[in-house]
Amino acid sequence: MSSMSLAPAGFGPLLRQWRTARRMSQQQLAIESEVSTRHISYVENGKSSPSREMVLILTSALDLPLRERNSLLSAAGFAPVYRETNLTAPEMLPVRHAFDTILSHHEPYPAIVITRTWDLVNMNNAFTRLLALFFDTPPVDPIITQNVMHSLFHPAGVRPYVVNWEEVAGILLDRLYRESIIELETSESRKLMDALLAYPGVSSQLRKVDLAATPEVCITVKLKKDDVELEFFTTLTTLGTPMDVTAQELRIESYFPSDEATGEWLRKAAAAAAN
Repeated sequence: MSSMSLAPAGFGPLLRQWRTARRMSQQQLAIESEVSTRHISYVENGKSSPSREMVLILTSALDLPLRERNSLLSAAGFAPVYRETNLTAPEMLPVRHAFDTILSHHEPYPAIVITRTWDLVNMNNAFTRLLALFFDTPPVDPIITQNVMHSLFHPAGVRPYVVNWEEVAGILLDRLYRESIIELETSESRKLMDALLAYPGVSSQLRKVDLAATPEVCITVKLKKDDVELEFFTTLTTLGTPMDVTAQELRIESYFPSDEATGEWLRKAAAAAAN
């Protein structure tokens, strides 16, 4: 046996899976990592054990999320580099303050904080008022108020009130699919997509994604309940260069009125709630 130490059994295959998911050849990864293609091959086949620095270089070249970088470090026998801190921890106070400030300053327009898998973390008062318009009582299935995607696709969620549901659902599935195809098959994004496609009434047309098409930057959502008609466009914002897993996985979804009538309804709803 060579004096060269063997990499843990799981690291090489895991690296190969991520490289394949990212649609990179060994040569491309070698160029991005500034190492030889032979070294990449040896690492993937378990003939060579990567150093801690090399794992960080490879995961950076693959542009992996911090959580996945930690996973590869662990697979290679090293301690995780990036911490994962509970959002309620004292050291996360600046992050919470930043999110709370953004949410409050977005009033009277709705805004929420969500995870990478669209779980709802926080919302401003405007979003609470918007939910109250559609749900007089808590939904039977708690997933509707826990996850934004499920709320849109679940038959008992906001889906019946979205006038352009097919359009919105298609755009969101397109976005989710583009994220999932550069992740492992066991990723939470892929599990979420499978769950959404399993809902009744999701047409086969929505399952088709044209990767050659330019993805939508903003989404226009048209809502209607009784005599109330609202139209929004939404944007997603992430923190710049966080070094914490939790902070990196959080996003802010902001809703803006697409017409004056919607803006007026939001302002009146805010004024009524203040009185």
